[in-house]
Amino acid sequence: MNLLHIAVREVKLGFRNPWAYSFMILFTVFSLSLLLINTQSFIEGYSSGTSTMLNFILYLLPLMTLLIGSFSLTSEKEEGSWTLLSTYPISTFSFIVGKYTGVAVVLLIIIAVGYGVTGIAGSLFGRGLDFQTYRLFIAFSAGLIILFLAVALCVGTWVRNRWQALTIGVAIWFFAVIGWPTLLVAVLGLLPYMWIKPLLTALTVLNPAELVRLFVVVKLGGGSALGPEYYEWVRWIQAPSGTVSFLAICLIWVSAAIGLAHWVWERGRVRG
Repeated sequence: MNLLHIAVREVKLGFRNPWAYSFMILFTVFSLSLLLINTQSFIEGYSSGTSTMLNFILYLLPLMTLLIGSFSLTSEKEEGSWTLLSTYPISTFSFIVGKYTGVAVVLLIIIAVGYGVTGIAGSLFGRGLDFQTYRLFIAFSAGLIILFLAVALCVGTWVRNRWQALTIGVAIWFFAVIGWPTLLVAVLGLLPYMWIKPLLTALTVLNPAELVRLFVVVKLGGGSALGPEYYEWVRWIQAPSGTVSFLAICLIWVSAAIGLAHWVWERGRVRG
């Protein structure tokens, strides 16, 4: 029950935060831009229009998630809330998972509002997105939130204040989203050919933005645009068990991050 109480408390605190409403408005505007693109050419499957919108979402959601998620934990340290909570019979695991669940609910409601407004506007004007494409956009956004929130959990656990969380969060966002293609080409270009595919697989799994992007691009039918290096990825994702395997990887990702955050937080709690 402690876990549920913490999650509910986090949802309430999340919607008292002006950042949440700022991101909600911004994401709604981004979602409505889907309709503007769709009025020019009907979006179905993988195209230049869907690629553009995937990039827009990829730029916004990870940064939004990293900031809100890490600030949620660092605020507990700065404001002394954790000092008070630790005097109650609350396990560290319940605290960490409750925070994760609460922030995830807030962020998922934000994207639900954005896509909901887009869906309603599309039905009113008769220019709605193809259902399969619309569903994959929602899955793409939710996947980014779930995985990057796990990263934010680790950031908020390690840092001491919001400024450190801001600096590290922006750095992670930059390397995982903006600088990733350049870094990938630079690193792989220095290695023997036989090492490229194994390392590419490992690096892709370690980067939540690239992992979710590849999955959605293949599901949209754009696997051929990824290049021969990703042939095994395309075949794996398109297999009947591809979605289940992808969800299993995401679960492992989140579990590992929560486990790491729990270990660090519990260590600090024992040492005082």
